[in-house]
Amino acid sequence: MARPRQFDRDEALLQAIRVFCDKGFAAASTEALMAAMNLSRQSMYNAFGDKRQLYIEAMQQYQANSISDLIWRLSKDATPLESLRNTLLSFASRAEREGTSGCMGVNAICEFGMSDEELNQLCASSGKTLRAAMERTLKLAVEQQQIPATIDIAGACDFLLSTLNGMKVSAKGGASREQLQAIAEFAVRALGPAI
Repeated sequence: MARPRQFDRDEALLQAIRVFCDKGFAAASTEALMAAMNLSRQSMYNAFGDKRQLYIEAMQQYQANSISDLIWRLSKDATPLESLRNTLLSFASRAEREGTSGCMGVNAICEFGMSDEELNQLCASSGKTLRAAMERTLKLAVEQQQIPATIDIAGACDFLLSTLNGMKVSAKGGASREQLQAIAEFAVRALGPAI
């Protein structure tokens, strides 16, 4: 009879996410993962499979958590424009808390480009969900006359998503909270509102 697991799988996965956010896939050694997860090699392989399977599961969990948080932020404030602004500003605070670890999704794009179909599908699915939420928020901002009715919603959405990704890369490169806040504020002003 097999022994039951003696560890918290969710906590171990969270620790793996931290390692992958900090080091990326290639530079994250099995030893670093085992140490962070507090697991033996055999326990890690039994629970998660090989390093790639662990990475994919970590990416799925990271994307689910990250997208849920962003969608919540895009709908939590009194006005759509405040939600957009505070969503961007939250990245400045998040970057300060997380240091130069960076976003696992953006790190994956930088590391793998378009060469890994499974990762591309994961990132595309998450991106589609986030894009839909951001487009809804932008449309509400137009309806509430917070931004010009003539704005190109798809273009504005591309701009804001690129701004978010750029902020993540800038944070990984050591940009200060103040610099990231300035980027966020500039992006919101570029939409044409007066807030």
